[in-house]
Amino acid sequence: MAINKELYERYKAMKAAKGANVVTGNYANSGSNSASGGFKALSSTSSAQGSTSYSSSVQTAPLPQTPQDSTSQSWNSTQNLNTSSQLPQTSSVESYSSSSASYQPNEEVKSNYSSQFVGMNENIQSTTTYTPEQPATPYTGNIQTTSEISRPSVYKYALIGCPLGHSLSEYIHLAGFESLGIKATYELIETPPEKLVDTIKYLKTSGYSGFNVTIPHKLPVTMFLDEIDSSANTVNAINTVMIDPQTKFLKGYNTDVAGFDRAIPKDIDLCGKVAGILGTGGAARAAIAALAMRRVRAMKLYTRNVSNTIELLNYLRKTYPQIEFNSFQIDRIRDLSDIDILVNATPIGMAGVSGGYSPVEENELRTLLPDALVYDVIYNPKKTLLIKLAQKYHYRTVTGMDMLVYQAVEAQKIWTGRTPDFKDMKIAALENI
Repeated sequence: MAINKELYERYKAMKAAKGANVVTGNYANSGSNSASGGFKALSSTSSAQGSTSYSSSVQTAPLPQTPQDSTSQSWNSTQNLNTSSQLPQTSSVESYSSSSASYQPNEEVKSNYSSQFVGMNENIQSTTTYTPEQPATPYTGNIQTTSEISRPSVYKYALIGCPLGHSLSEYIHLAGFESLGIKATYELIETPPEKLVDTIKYLKTSGYSGFNVTIPHKLPVTMFLDEIDSSANTVNAINTVMIDPQTKFLKGYNTDVAGFDRAIPKDIDLCGKVAGILGTGGAARAAIAALAMRRVRAMKLYTRNVSNTIELLNYLRKTYPQIEFNSFQIDRIRDLSDIDILVNATPIGMAGVSGGYSPVEENELRTLLPDALVYDVIYNPKKTLLIKLAQKYHYRTVTGMDMLVYQAVEAQKIWTGRTPDFKDMKIAALENI
């Protein structure tokens, strides 16, 4: 079975499961429910939307007649992952969530697109190595060469999802294209689930070179893709798509893992260390993949329901046998004295949802090792309460803004084969938040 079909079937089964309690990862500013405090705020944030993106194995396709930037990098995984192993369907393992209606294509739609379910072979292995200092490798699959296509005067890109009112993607990507001297447009195309089919058709037939994907389409978009990169198999979600200008071949990627990894300060060595991850959703899985590349020796997953993480733990132990995985009740955190990096991958602290709260109480946070790193994937507000408390006690911190911008950098490397200016993109984001 092609892997995109399998993902979509998992998505339908998950949406049909009763009592599923889903929270999405790398969270954007949306929703208006108030929180009762701490991790209890999750009960009022089930509609929180996410927009994280990153990849552990990125191949790039250069723009037509655009020279390869010698400074561009490839981000690959040291893990030999069996891409046929998919995350389990449990209520605590969320591959996809939305406050909108479920996307259910009719039989005519599925028939129209059945010929595109090419996908990757279920048993294919990822054997790339993690070499961030090497130049990016152009994708040479079904993408046409420079001599086979005409170069557009202006490249067209877009973001699809719903809602998009919170998105900073337009400002970030336009700044990136400008830093490369590339004439390009970037649109926000509000796409409720029932409009996904029409939007994909529009993007394929209207001269777009690629697009980003956010909630609620990171999983259902796979049914329209011709190929899925191994980076997307790691976190079971798509956030970046490249469109071949001549054949309209669609290839999907995920840039969350690279975004998460690149935001970690270069002088921090996590090899042999212990990571604590708050949450088990999409952002958490991106963090897990990135930290596995960093060769941590153990990961502690903090969740609301430990029993619902059993299948997830089994999957992670099989995928990363060299790492020790355990899960703990998040609202019973008392001691973090063995944690070297604490990652918040929940929506607690997000503006408009639970901005006045921290997923970890102040007294518990103070038990971290003196040189621990506190990483919050939330980017709005610029500093969450968790980050403020960590800085109060002189811990090093990483905010979600750097992850957001780095994942956009990785997306542009996929689209153009060149590395845009991170600083220009971050300034654009900060000016418009």
